[in-house]
Amino acid sequence: MNALEKELLFLVETHLQFIYDNKDFPDVDITVLARKIITLFDLDENCLKPAVHESLWDEKDVLSITYGDSIVKQGESPLKTLKHFFDDHLKDTLSGIHVLPFFPYSSDDGFSVIDYTQVNDGLGDWSHIEDIAKEYDLMADLVVNHCSSRSRWFDNFKQRKEPGKSYFFEAPADTDTSMVVRPRTSPLLREVETLDGKKYIWCTFSHDQVDLNFANPDVLCEMVNIIRLYLDRGVKIFRMDAVAFIWKELNHSSIHHPKTHEIIRLMRTLIEHHSPDAIIITETNVPNVENLSYFGNANEAHAVYNFSLPPLLIHALITGDCTHLKHWQMSMPPAQEGTFYFNFIASHDGIGLRPAEGFLNEEEINTVINSVQQTGARVSWRTDDNGNKKAYEINVTLFDALAGTVSGPDKWQNERFICAHGVMLALEGIPAFYIHSLLATQNYQEGVELTGSNRTINRYKWQRDEIEDKLSQPHTHHAKIFTELKRLIEIRREQSAFHPNATSFTLHLGNQLFGFWRQSIKRTQSIFCIFNFSSEEVTIPLASINLVDVNKWMDLVSGDTFTDMHQDLTFKPYQFIWLSNKWQ
Repeated sequence: MNALEKELLFLVETHLQFIYDNKDFPDVDITVLARKIITLFDLDENCLKPAVHESLWDEKDVLSITYGDSIVKQGESPLKTLKHFFDDHLKDTLSGIHVLPFFPYSSDDGFSVIDYTQVNDGLGDWSHIEDIAKEYDLMADLVVNHCSSRSRWFDNFKQRKEPGKSYFFEAPADTDTSMVVRPRTSPLLREVETLDGKKYIWCTFSHDQVDLNFANPDVLCEMVNIIRLYLDRGVKIFRMDAVAFIWKELNHSSIHHPKTHEIIRLMRTLIEHHSPDAIIITETNVPNVENLSYFGNANEAHAVYNFSLPPLLIHALITGDCTHLKHWQMSMPPAQEGTFYFNFIASHDGIGLRPAEGFLNEEEINTVINSVQQTGARVSWRTDDNGNKKAYEINVTLFDALAGTVSGPDKWQNERFICAHGVMLALEGIPAFYIHSLLATQNYQEGVELTGSNRTINRYKWQRDEIEDKLSQPHTHHAKIFTELKRLIEIRREQSAFHPNATSFTLHLGNQLFGFWRQSIKRTQSIFCIFNFSSEEVTIPLASINLVDVNKWMDLVSGDTFTDMHQDLTFKPYQFIWLSNKWQ
C-alpha cells in the first residue's frame, strides 16, 4: 500500500468512525468496512490524487436540464432523439446536460427508482447514456434518500430476506413524528405486511418512495456500488437528490443531520479519488442558510442549487421592485475556491417557496402565488412544524409565470422572460436552463388532468417534428426565445468576468433597476450588469455606475458603445445591459 492509498484509507476510516460511532454501532468494524468500500470503488490500486480546492469549471460551463423523453420521435429511442436535438441546435452553446432520472421507476416521473443499475427501456439503454457523456458533461441523479416500493430490495424486505430485509427505516406505529421536517402532507409512516407481520416504514415523500436506512452499512455499500457504476458509464456530475433527509433518527427533525453531512463528505472523498474532475451537487430545497451548509468547509458539495433565486427573481419581476432580490444578493457569501453556485430559475419541479423564507413575508409570497395563478399556475402544499398546511411550491412553466405582473397579463411576456435569464446568465455561478424554458413551453394543463400531479404542468413531451416546426418559423414565440437565449449564452461563454467564481458586487440603483458588477479573476475585464425590472422606461446617469472614464465601454447585449461618461442610460421595460470594458 503506497502513501496515497494509506492516506485514502485513513480518510475513509475517519468518515466512517463519525457515521458509525462505536457507542451506537459497536458491531461495525470500521477498518473492515473501509477496506470493503475502497475495494468496491476500485481504489485499491487505481487511486488518484485530487486537487485541493481547485475550480474545475469556467465561464464556458452552461447546462441544460431535461427528461430523457422531453423530445420524442416515433420509432426512435428518446435518448437518441434528445441527443440529436442537442447536437443539431445546442452543440456549440451548452457544455453539459442533466438528464433527469433515466432508470426504471414506478412514480414521480423517475424519482421512485425500481432499479438503479438499468436504463429505463422506454428511453433507451446504457449505450445512449454513454453517447451523451462522450459529447457533453453528463449530470445524473443519485436518488439517495429512497427507492421504489416495487424495487427488488423492498420485495425482499416484505419477504424478510436479504438484500433488503434491513434496508429500510422502520419505526413503531405510535412513533411521535411531530418533530420531523418534510415537504409533504401525507402520513410519514406506511403500514406494510411482511412475513413477520406488520411493519411501519418511513416515507419522507410518498408511500411509493420508501426511505433507505443508512444506519445499515450494507445500504451505504450499495450506494457506493451505484456511484461507481455511474462513473464507469460516463457520469461526471452527481445531483444528490433529497440528500438532506437521508439520516433518520427518532425524536429528531431528521433533516440536515450531522451524519448526513458526513456521508456526503465520504462520497466526495471516494468520487474525487476515482475521478478528480467529477462534481457533486446537492439538491436541498430549504431556506438559504440551511442550503449553504452543504458546502461544508469546501469539503462537501462542489456546488449547491441556488434555490432562493427563482422565487425572489419572479417576485421582483412581477412587482417591479428588486429590493428583496438585492438584499439576498448582498447576503450571499462568495463561493470558496473549488465550489460554485448552481443557478437555475426553472426546473422539472416547481418554484420552491421555502427558500424565500427570511426574504419574503407571507403576504409577499401570497402576492406571487396570486399573480401567477392568473396565468394557470397550481400550488403544492406541505405541513409546517405546527401541523399547519403551507404552500410549498408553485407549479407553472416559467414562460407563463412571467406572462404578466401583479396588475395582470401584459404585452411584455417575452421581454420579461429574457430579462430573467439575463440575470441568471450573469450571476456568480454556473447557469442551467430547463429545456422547457429554452423552448418557451407553456402550461401543460391537460397533463395535470391526466396524471393528477401538479408538477406535470411543466413536463410536456414535445414531438421532434412539432418543436422543429415551431423553431423554424421566426414569428413564433418559441423561435424568438430560443434564438435570443442561444445568443446570450454564446456571449456569456466568451467573457472572463462571467467565470463562476469571478468577483461580484451589488449595485444600488433604486428599486426598479437590479444591478451588479462582475470582475474577472485576473481583473482584466469588468462587466456592469443592469436590469430594468419594471414595465416603465427608466433613465439614470451613466456616471452613477462609477465607470472608469479612461475606458471605452460596450453593451455586450446590444453592441452599443459608450465614451461620454456624462450621458444618460435609458432602459426600456425589462431591457438590460452587460456593460463591459473588454470585448472581442
